[in-house]
Amino acid sequence: MASHIVGYPRMGPKRELKFALESFWDGKSSAEDLEKVATDLRASIWKQMADAGIKYIPSNTFSYYDQVLDTTAMLGAVPDRYSWTGGEINLSTYFSMARGNATVPAMEMTKWFDTNYHFIVPELAPSTKFSYSSHKAINEYKEAKALGVDTVPVLVGPVSYLLLSKAAKGVEKSFSPLSLLSSILPVYKEVIAQLKAAGASWIQFDEPTLVKDLESHQLSAFSAAYSELESALSGLNVLVETYFADVPADSYKILTSLSSVTAYGFDLERGTKTLELVKSGFPAGKYLFAGVVDGRNIWADDLAASLATLQSLEAVVGKDKLVVSTSCSLMHTAVDLVNETKLDDEIKSWLAFAAQKVVEVNALAKALAGQKDEAYFSANAAALASRRSSPRIHLLVRLVCFSARRGAASCAHPFDLVVFEAVVGVYCKLSGELFII
Repeated sequence: MASHIVGYPRMGPKRELKFALESFWDGKSSAEDLEKVATDLRASIWKQMADAGIKYIPSNTFSYYDQVLDTTAMLGAVPDRYSWTGGEINLSTYFSMARGNATVPAMEMTKWFDTNYHFIVPELAPSTKFSYSSHKAINEYKEAKALGVDTVPVLVGPVSYLLLSKAAKGVEKSFSPLSLLSSILPVYKEVIAQLKAAGASWIQFDEPTLVKDLESHQLSAFSAAYSELESALSGLNVLVETYFADVPADSYKILTSLSSVTAYGFDLERGTKTLELVKSGFPAGKYLFAGVVDGRNIWADDLAASLATLQSLEAVVGKDKLVVSTSCSLMHTAVDLVNETKLDDEIKSWLAFAAQKVVEVNALAKALAGQKDEAYFSANAAALASRRSSPRIHLLVRLVCFSARRGAASCAHPFDLVVFEAVVGVYCKLSGELFII
């Protein structure tokens, strides 16, 4: 039974990337210094997942800022005010779009769906010219391969990219970024061709806008996009990943009808209706990447419940087509519980950060394959029972909420807010307290 991780935190277990970025922005270190930190972090992430037994390991989920901005760079969709003259987009142009510079403001930042993570909103116009201007996806795929790790390159899907974009200032109100679909697909084809030539066998397109209530012309864009890409994708296994909510029935119907798509990834933590859609009808011969381990909280998974869900899906999907996955990228939770040296063993047993969730995913995959670690599952059940009955949970809740209120004002970078979402969002909900960042 195979396992998969949608994405992983980029900051590092000790916030190495945060400090490296701040040092670079302050002029205290070079681009080479920053890139060295990034390279080391990527290598450690890939190695960790490989060592844990994960089969489908993502690449190109690492970012200096966010994955939508990375896609803007890939497409060369740089607003004119940044005076970019073409060629490979460098860090100066990239960070000018994200943070502004002495002469021009940054692009708009907005929330990534209902999380406290943010992304830079693309600014598009009918006159926007697209060109393959950042080779990050192919470079990171090759980087992982050189380390002996065959990864699944991840791209923000073309339709979601356009649906998350806005019209540039001064553009006619009637303009829709979605009208540029045929203009961006040639760049996607170039990226796909390079990944195939480098040896990629899988590719993942994140299309999270499929969980929104889309209009018919927006849904039709998915059919048009993946039909146009079908020839380019020939020979590749294609995963379309969704997350954060249920996929509406109309969207599910469109998605599962895409002939160029091999696999579908669903958030089955927040997507209870999606689970019923899958059980009521799933295309024969396709893979289901079942997101049963919650990527947005810091709690240990209820392994017995997740295993029961997975077992109920085996008869629908087929054992060889069912892949255990996270509900979304793990970038929305903390990195590694091993660094929490001041927590006692009881509280630690209740928790699972990104590193621990990777282990949970693989444990579930092994259990489905008949290699269940009874001791691991028993310890998990005991920890869940302890958390439900312990009076300590209420004190812990209040302490975390107090710390969050005191510390939120110091968040200087969008990545800092991730921990608040992962920790505060869970603890404060349990305590009945409301905390808004």
